[in-house]
Amino acid sequence: MKRLLDTVLSLLALLLLLPLLLLVALAIVLDNGPPVFFCQNRVGLGGRSFKIFKFRSMRNDAAAAGPYFTEAGDLRITRVGRFIRRTSIDELPQLLNVLKGDMSLVGPRPDVEAQRPLYVPEDWVRRCSVRPGITGLAQVNGRSNISWERRLELDLQYVCEVSWWSDIQILWATLMQLGGRHAN
Repeated sequence: MKRLLDTVLSLLALLLLLPLLLLVALAIVLDNGPPVFFCQNRVGLGGRSFKIFKFRSMRNDAAAAGPYFTEAGDLRITRVGRFIRRTSIDELPQLLNVLKGDMSLVGPRPDVEAQRPLYVPEDWVRRCSVRPGITGLAQVNGRSNISWERRLELDLQYVCEVSWWSDIQILWATLMQLGGRHAN
């Protein structure tokens, strides 16, 4: 049921958002040149590696100019990048990851392999026992404004309580947050 929900909603979202996706791609190229997408290896279901797709929000040389994470005021972020990050538009290409089966709409956000040492082995295995998601319990409960420990707690809570009904509630909460963010 979860995979069917992921596939149907992702296809529908891609069709409805196609004009926006094309506009963002053009804006990225005009602002900082190609490529449009940023691809990075992430850890997914069962600890398997996959390439995540995002709209590129940083300079082309960003990987060589700094760490895998960003901080407030990071100079590697482009003008268009600031906007698409603030509005979470940079995450929309992950709908393709959902269609491929690498990700789900809802689940813990996928980590890079370099984050593995931050976990005790049991927590890493539990976190990798579900497909990672575009949004999740941690994103609707504070996003990047919560501590790493709280994020882990919420991710593990999701893993223990995963259901299609909780996914629908998290998707709805995500949409409400995005709507509220745009109203400001």
